[in-house]
Amino acid sequence: MSRDTSLDGLVRRMAPVLDPQVYVFVHIPDGSRQPALPGVLMRFEEGEGTTLILPAPVAAKAGLDFSFRCRRITLSVQSDLAAVGFMAQIAVALARAGISCNPVAGYFHDHVFVPEAEAQKALETLRELSRKGCFEFD
Repeated sequence: MSRDTSLDGLVRRMAPVLDPQVYVFVHIPDGSRQPALPGVLMRFEEGEGTTLILPAPVAAKAGLDFSFRCRRITLSVQSDLAAVGFMAQIAVALARAGISCNPVAGYFHDHVFVPEAEAQKALETLRELSRKGCFEFD
């Protein structure tokens, strides 16, 4: 499948969508038993253990320690995994608005996890970026 790699095209067509679910990041130390949990969005293995992104209620019910209550914004454009600069545009726009983000690339879409309290502001920031198109980096 051929996907778009045009930076301005990707930014203008990103169509950000805010997921209503609140998610959290969980760390499972290396060597620990990993519980079977419903709704896990991401699992990533690091030297220190496993990182999970999952719904906050699932983590709480399982009694897991978690951090970073966040919301997911899906960038609905189907970007090419080799596209250069797309996530940089997103991250810089959010940084300029004072919003932290944790990006995750899926096969079809990019996603950013932003603090729960700033989710609506992040969505508006990305919609504004989409209206204006790419910017030059300072």
